[in-house]
This record gives sequence, C-alpha cells and structure tokens, in this order.
Amino acid sequence: MSKKILAFDFGASSGRAMLATLIDNKIEMKEIHRFSNDPVLVNGVLYWDVLRLLFEIKQAIIKAKTTGFDAIGIDTWGVDFGLLDAEGNLLQNPVHYRDVRTENIMDEVFNLVSKDEIYNKTGIQFMRFNTLFQLYYIKKHKPELLKNTDTMLFMPDLLAYFLTGVKKTEYTIASTSQMLDANTGNWDTDLLNKLNIPLNILTEISPSGSIYGNITDEICNELGCKKVPVIAVCTHDTGSAVAAVPSVNEDFVYVSCGTWSLFGTENKKPVINKKAFDFQFTNEGGYNKTIRLLKNIMGLWIIQESKRQWEKEGINLSFAEIMAEAKKVSKEKFYIDCDYSEFDKPGNMPEKIKTYCRNNNLPVPETIGEIAMCIYESLAIKYGKTFKMITELTGKNYSAINLIGGGANATLLCQLAADICDVTVIAGPTEATVIGNVIVALIALKEIKNIKKAREIVEKSFDVKKYEPSK
Repeated sequence: MSKKILAFDFGASSGRAMLATLIDNKIEMKEIHRFSNDPVLVNGVLYWDVLRLLFEIKQAIIKAKTTGFDAIGIDTWGVDFGLLDAEGNLLQNPVHYRDVRTENIMDEVFNLVSKDEIYNKTGIQFMRFNTLFQLYYIKKHKPELLKNTDTMLFMPDLLAYFLTGVKKTEYTIASTSQMLDANTGNWDTDLLNKLNIPLNILTEISPSGSIYGNITDEICNELGCKKVPVIAVCTHDTGSAVAAVPSVNEDFVYVSCGTWSLFGTENKKPVINKKAFDFQFTNEGGYNKTIRLLKNIMGLWIIQESKRQWEKEGINLSFAEIMAEAKKVSKEKFYIDCDYSEFDKPGNMPEKIKTYCRNNNLPVPETIGEIAMCIYESLAIKYGKTFKMITELTGKNYSAINLIGGGANATLLCQLAADICDVTVIAGPTEATVIGNVIVALIALKEIKNIKKAREIVEKSFDVKKYEPSK
C-alpha cells in the first residue's frame, strides 16, 4: 500500500486538511477538514489566532486516524512568525503581515543599510511586511519582547513545533524573510548584525523534504493517533505550488494565483542585478535549492475583499455570479494599479477602487460588474507586463503560462491573461499548493523518485484547461 500523507494547507483566510496517496501512479486526494483562518484585531494590532489553528490540526488528525496516515506535511503563507521563550512558550500571538506596524519601517532600515546592499545580498523584493522589517520594528519599538525571545519560528515551523517539540527552520519559508544570502541559502549574518537583530533566536536552515521529527507522545495520547513523522515539505505555500507545476519542460513560467499572484519561473541560481532590482523581482527558495524568480502581485484578494464588502451591504453573490456580471462589461474601459498600497489593506475595497480612479482621472467603475471587470482586467494587464519582464531577465522565450491555484477557476481572468500575454494559459491544477505539499512528502518517504517524476505524475493526475489568445 502506498503511504498516506495528511497535508495541511493554510491560506490567509482559510485552511484545509487533505488525505492523499499515490495509487496506480496517480495522486488521489480527499478533503477531510476545512476551517476558517480569521485574524483577530486586539488593541489596534492584527494577530493570527495560531492556537485555534493548532486546534483545527488536531481535529483533522482525529478525522484522519480512522483510515490512517503515515506522515504530515504543513505549508502556510510566508514572512510571519512566532516568538518563543526559553521554555518554548509563545510570548505573544504571531502578528498578521497586513498589520500596520511596518508601514514606515522600511525607510528607517534603509538609513542603516542601503536598498542596494540589501537587495544585492538577499535578492528579495521589498515589501513592508517582510520578516526583516517586522523584526527591526520589534527591535526598535518592543525591545523587551526580543530580549525575552529564545527562538523565532516561521508559521509552518511553529505549527510543526507544536506537534513534534522540534525547533527547525525549513528553507523555502526562510527564503521569504529577506534575511538569507540568496547565493548560499544561509542566514545573512552581516545584514542582521548591522540591524542588531540577534542571531541566537534563529535555528539552522533545513532542506525541503527533511524531517522535523515525530508527533510527540503527548499529542498521540491526547488524540489516539500513531507516532508519525512531520515532514518539512516546501513549507512556503508558493514553494509547494511551484513544486506541483505540471510541466515536463525545464523552463516554464507560472502564476500561483490565489490571494496573491506570484508570477515567475524556476532557476538554478538567483538573478540579482540592476534590472531585477528595478523590476522588483524576488529570488525565493524552491525544492532542491532551486530559485523561484518571481514578482509578488496583488491577486484575488481585491475581488475577495470586494465580495466581503458587498455581503456587508446585503448583496450575496458567488464568485461565479460576480464573474458573470463582469462579462457583461466592455473590456479596456476601467483600470487600476493592483499593487497600489491601499489595496493590500482590509476595508471597503469597491470604494477604494472608485477613489483611486477619481484621484487618477480615470473612468470610475460603479456597478458590481464594472468593478469586477476592472479588477480582473487590471490583474491580467499586470501579468502581461510581468511576463515581458521575465523574458528580459532570463533571455528565454516561453510558449505558455501555467496558472495554478484557485485562480484557475476564474475563467475570465484566465482568458484575459491569454489575450494580454498573447500565449497559451494552462489553467490548473487548482489544488497545486497541497499537491506540492504531498509530492515532496512522498519523495521524502521514497514513494516517488524525484521532482521530475513527481511533476509527470501531477500532469497525469489532474485535469487542466487551456486558454488560447482570442486576438
């Protein structure tokens, strides 16, 4: 019998547990538990409810033990972390990356270390919520918190620690922090020393596919489950998603499309030069120490937040119904810059879009259909610009874009992307992140030979849909 993987995939608004196995050279998966992931605002600070997430992990383990499982894999969003004291207890709930505390912190850091120096070492796109800036904020404004910290663990490492008692840092999640030397894959100690960020709170970096450890006796006794290993899969969700790109070609372009759109390609070495800096590209880690050369683009968060606002106003529409309204609207009529800073914060998104358009003397979308078309087409336009940047940075031509993740269900976005990028868009699999989680775990358990074989299996296991340019 092929071994079963209990894969946990935590997104910014929800999480799920999938039970997966390899049968007849195809991956079969079943969702056994789904739950919301709701940040909590307390005294002006936005926190992750991490103990609630641990509770949901335990519920999934209870459900999965009836059929059994052989290993656990966990992936989450990037950059955020928990701080532990010397006894291994949380000092506070992890703070949400959308919290406002880092809004002006980057300029303070650049007064100490230049942007050029930071980028030339880390190769990471500058975003105010990168771990580097979060830790600098704590160092400056909450020094007592850092003084009491024994260990910092990123979110998936923290959840794995809760299950195993083992403190490790997996490579792909660490690579999102803007604290690694992109060429060595190790902590950039020189940069951290210049910012007085203590090195002793960091653990050694473990490769993707290594083992954290086994579930503790305490957890096994509490839940009545077997003592199985927790595997350090590509614990950054985009790292997992890219591992699952169903491409047999060594050179491919992908968009991991969900709350964020991560648009990039996979390289063997980082691309760090003035053009990459100007284009704001990032060099994050992938499986087998590959580099994900990509650009972070605001994704379906804008439509998700708009939907939440309409629901507050008593208008309850599914995403499919919103997309149907958008299709009634003419193309090339409305436009926003999806990466405008105000769009990454919670709030009345439709009103933010209208305000942006008014302030920039652009046509203002008013109806639900107009706002939705504005969002989808603006995203596709951003994809088109980014696609051209990638070809410039790599000197390679690509005949297709693999659009993976939940955005593969957004048929309008897929077609607009094909039209604007003028290449075939291969949409799917929608569950790329959890699939990547599973295949790395199966490689670790020697159920699959290597990543090349794994991608061939993904291609055969899941349906994809192709969108050809219509003009």
